[in-house]
Amino acid sequence: MRIAVASDERTGVAEAVVAELRRRGHDPVLHGALADGEREDWAWASEAAARDVADGRTDQAIVCCWTGTGASIAANKVDGIRAALCGDAETARGARRWNDANVLALSLRTTSAPVLGEILDAWFEARPSDEEDDTVNVRHVDEIRGGRAG
Repeated sequence: MRIAVASDERTGVAEAVVAELRRRGHDPVLHGALADGEREDWAWASEAAARDVADGRTDQAIVCCWTGTGASIAANKVDGIRAALCGDAETARGARRWNDANVLALSLRTTSAPVLGEILDAWFEARPSDEEDDTVNVRHVDEIRGGRAG
């Protein structure tokens, strides 16, 4: 699977994410501090990775910044992206299952190498739910735009 990976720093688990993806047989597409010649700031790096997913260049993305919050916010601004900030395996599993998340956001500060492995296991093992209430919610999220609900 081709997976975009973005980070604004080469600290914490940033490089471990890339190594772990390769170890699992995935093809990482690098952005931000992980790529030569790209803007490293979290907003730009996360947008680039999210656009890879939205435009079909990659299947999924993993975006990282110090807390993971900014990376998830930036990625979620791209149409068609459902980024989830996950600090543990159960959150990652639920994000894939109930929210059909296509971008995993991680904190460089709090994600340890062992927890990273658990999160990736859960993320890749989980499949989006086909239950009607879950699919209706995911469709509605994709339809939400700025302004008030009517």
